Amino acid sequence: MATAQHINTINYDEIRAQIRETVQAVIAPNAERTDREGVFPRSNLQALADAGWNSLLIPQQYDGLGLDYKAFSIAAEEIGRGCPSTSLIYVMHVGAAQTIVYYGTEEQKERWLRPVRTGALGTHSMSEKATGGHTWFNLSEAKRDGTDYILDLEKSFTTSGGEASFYILQTRTPGAAEPQQLSYFIVDGEQPGITAGAWEALGVRGNQSGPLKLNNVRVPQNDILWEENKAVEIALNGVDPLYLLGIGSAWIGVAQEALRLATAHVKRTVHRDFNRSLADYQVIRQQLAKAQIQVSSLRPWQLALADKFNRYEAEGRPLGELWYEGTEFKIHATEAANQVANIALDVTGGYGYKKGPIERIYRDVRAGLVLTPSNNLARELVGKHLVDLPTELFTTGGD
Repeated sequence: MATAQHINTINYDEIRAQIRETVQAVIAPNAERTDREGVFPRSNLQALADAGWNSLLIPQQYDGLGLDYKAFSIAAEEIGRGCPSTSLIYVMHVGAAQTIVYYGTEEQKERWLRPVRTGALGTHSMSEKATGGHTWFNLSEAKRDGTDYILDLEKSFTTSGGEASFYILQTRTPGAAEPQQLSYFIVDGEQPGITAGAWEALGVRGNQSGPLKLNNVRVPQNDILWEENKAVEIALNGVDPLYLLGIGSAWIGVAQEALRLATAHVKRTVHRDFNRSLADYQVIRQQLAKAQIQVSSLRPWQLALADKFNRYEAEGRPLGELWYEGTEFKIHATEAANQVANIALDVTGGYGYKKGPIERIYRDVRAGLVLTPSNNLARELVGKHLVDLPTELFTTGGD
């Protein structure tokens, strides 16, 4: 991980410019095909790996860039501008790799992190159909076979399903007595017995977040993360806050691109009967101003939250202390981005409504509202925390 001295020398403007160059050269030009054909954006991810961005947070000793959380938030934002599908894959990948950075053994770090620099891709696999967005409650359970584990289970939504090099997969510990007795296993994506279901969705059609089935997949004992029953602690104190920062940042990028497209269309479109552009209409300008205000409200919070991540890590404080603020940020960023996309569709009329970049972003951006934790559930958790009520995450009668 980056040291405090190294962080102080990071040129964030240069990082933004370099990532934007990759996005404009490779990722953005592929966005329409990724959506139209529902293909996994492998070339986008390889371009990010070639430039080092897939290893952004990985320490230099494991061939990573060793950068910080502000750099990560900027990367997620810029990738979101180019392709929401790719940004979601990217955030999940960085979270999976960072889980190993935080809690992996030295052997696990050497084996799983070094290949990331050349294109290995990680992801998380948590949710199950029976418990939906309540990812802290799994009904599946690993079995033991000597010192190894056997996974015979199905996950409902797994980003990069069937495409990932490794999965950070969560399931109950063998013989678990309590719902929170969950463990993380590093599962080799090349293992026989892993089958990814089809991903057919309204938007973010390239991220392949369909069901993932594991049929008698063997995981050696040395690929459990930390130890049994630690998945919840790992998630709350590292993985979840990072994911929330990443998704919120990515959706800032989506909002910016929607506003850019809408503004460009309004400026260039002229009604010849009155010889007036769309920009000459006050109602259009006011709608664009509302969108701009939403975008402007996001960036200061994003960077301040990323700075908190850096400070907490430098002070040795658990990132779990930022979980609620991260959740609030994710809610606000995804809802603001949806409002901006709505305005973009509104002011561009029939042009925006037909198949094309604005129509695609309008569909893509809605995914942010339902990404775990869905905004309805997330608001309930924040509200309970605010009035000192228990969140009841680990009871069958909870939310």
